[in-house]
Amino acid sequence: MPITFAIIKESKNPPDRRVVFSPSKCREVIKNFPDARIIVESSAIRIFPDTAYQAVGIEVKQDVSEADVMLGVKEVPINTLIQNKKYFFFSHTIKKQPYNRDLLQAILDKKIELYDHETIKKKNGHRLIGFGRYAGLVGAYNAFRALGLRDGLFSLPKVETLADLDAVKVALDKITLPQHIRIILSGTGKVAHGAKEILDHLKISEVPDANYLTRTFTEPVYCLIDVMEYNRRIDGKAGNKYEFYKDPSGYESDFMKYAKVSDMFIAGHFYGNSAPYLFTREDARSPHFNINLVADISCDIDGPVASTIRASTIAAPFYGYDPKTEEETSFDAEGTITVMAVDNLPCELPKDASEGFGDMFLDAVIPAFFNGDNDGILERARMTTSEGTLTARFTYLQDYVDGKD
Repeated sequence: MPITFAIIKESKNPPDRRVVFSPSKCREVIKNFPDARIIVESSAIRIFPDTAYQAVGIEVKQDVSEADVMLGVKEVPINTLIQNKKYFFFSHTIKKQPYNRDLLQAILDKKIELYDHETIKKKNGHRLIGFGRYAGLVGAYNAFRALGLRDGLFSLPKVETLADLDAVKVALDKITLPQHIRIILSGTGKVAHGAKEILDHLKISEVPDANYLTRTFTEPVYCLIDVMEYNRRIDGKAGNKYEFYKDPSGYESDFMKYAKVSDMFIAGHFYGNSAPYLFTREDARSPHFNINLVADISCDIDGPVASTIRASTIAAPFYGYDPKTEEETSFDAEGTITVMAVDNLPCELPKDASEGFGDMFLDAVIPAFFNGDNDGILERARMTTSEGTLTARFTYLQDYVDGKD
């Protein structure tokens, strides 16, 4: 059965230049799935101009309401939602975000089938698509940009001024890091591995946990830590990662042992509800807390990373956190913790991020439309029905929709 997909215009402010499919990826979809048709809503801000799509034979239109499936990146403004359609985008509603309650209510009212990109998962719950790698890449780059600016060591250009990831790496090749710097990187997912890619490109030596905590070094080093490295059981018994994921209530943070010997912290972990904070405001006041620069890619406000008191922006990515007053200061003020907490980092690398996202979306999602969804990809991801109700998997959002949560 033929299906028409529409690449919709990104309308949220600040503007987002990313897209689900590049022009070449659109052609690949059509080649691999003859029953697929793609149309593109005209956009003046998209990283790939309208002419690039037209050059490969993809129709660009002002009105794409004829499409069956709408493909976007960020939240779709309520006034542009078309009833009775299927939509894919990051809705930022699955954690009951108060600022998007109206959006989910409107989706239900318009009897739209919503598939949030975050809900596209394997049977085991692992996410299949996302921009995590690019958040990690840009976040780690920004950490070194902040270091260079703050300490007068070097000047790195903003990522958004560079053409692509290759240009980012060329810029990094021109800097020299302090020999004493010690960096802790948290996480094991796509975000952390994106950050690791930058650290490895800089030829910073990765050292194991035990050596990092006990040895001195005469070269830049980093240590990659997972939840069982920075959390411990309160009763002193051996911890278990899967036990922790299921119920972290019996655990407490053990992050301070790293904070004592680190200069920079790159936060690339996923923080689960009710898990211990990595470090608190009280921890940051400790004379033993040595970290003076935090690149919080995860960016949970007033959460597990105490210095992240607000999100920063691509335009102004850095601010300072004074652990004594617990207030914001200049990012280069004396005694402050320099913070990078941009919450839309992949927007700075729109071409590479779009191309990488398109690879994943074509591989994981598009086949499900033409094979009867035999792996259950669409059914697991579908949040709302064409009858205007939440699907069984997402009924936990009903109180949120009703304004009771």
